[in-house]
Amino acid sequence: MDQKKSMIGVGLRPTHYPELESGRTTKVDWFEAVSENYMNSEGRPLKMLLQIRKSYPIALHGVGLSIASHDDVSQIYLKKLKSLIERVEPMIVSDHFCWSSIGGHYSHDLLPFPFNQETLNTICRNVERTQEFLGRQICLENISYYLKSKLDEMSEPELINEVCRKTGCGLLLDLNNIDVNAQNHGFEAIDFIKKIDLQNIKQIHLAGPSQEDGFMFDTHSTPVPDSVWNLYRIIIELKANIPTLIEWDENIPSFGVLEAEAEKARQCSNQPEARL
Repeated sequence: MDQKKSMIGVGLRPTHYPELESGRTTKVDWFEAVSENYMNSEGRPLKMLLQIRKSYPIALHGVGLSIASHDDVSQIYLKKLKSLIERVEPMIVSDHFCWSSIGGHYSHDLLPFPFNQETLNTICRNVERTQEFLGRQICLENISYYLKSKLDEMSEPELINEVCRKTGCGLLLDLNNIDVNAQNHGFEAIDFIKKIDLQNIKQIHLAGPSQEDGFMFDTHSTPVPDSVWNLYRIIIELKANIPTLIEWDENIPSFGVLEAEAEKARQCSNQPEARL
């Protein structure tokens, strides 16, 4: 593989199972599976995942660690995740820089937090315990957020860099989330990227947002926009060979459309003309 090229994957979604089961060939290099969809299953979803794993690398991407919660990470959740990891042997295990539960109550959403020392300490504690239990590195994804905290003491990139430095975890850099936040909160997406320690980036997510009442929303429901493609070209010029995923979770198109988006990502690695 050319050193400027990255492995390009797509999200594994049930609507595409029949096509994948048909044995058709694809240029997609790998698949990402939502961890929670397979942690409590011995049925068709897990069978399909393990079948695909025979031919392609798999990354596991979760939404339930609640890594920024003051609560400890659920031991029940960790045991289920570790069992799935042992069966799938994923190339990457990831979740989000967020909290989603506290006191046994689950929000079913990825909630933001203040960028301050207290939260930094909480995240580091939970990451260290998670990695120790799983016996491997995890990666965390930067999220989209629609409110800013008055309790911030540092920037988001500064907090991310420090968590990665202190715990050894990796960064799953979601470029659409950066673009959405930049447009909603009035900062330059490129300034965010300039502050990120590139050596921590282990994976990239590309997706398309939606717009309503003047706000951008991270819905993963449209093709990747030009603004996100431009950010991607900048990143891969600075650091090559980052596994890259096309995310599409709403209004999911045919598998062929995902393959076409993946091919655009592949072509970007041949045309990294964008600059900081």
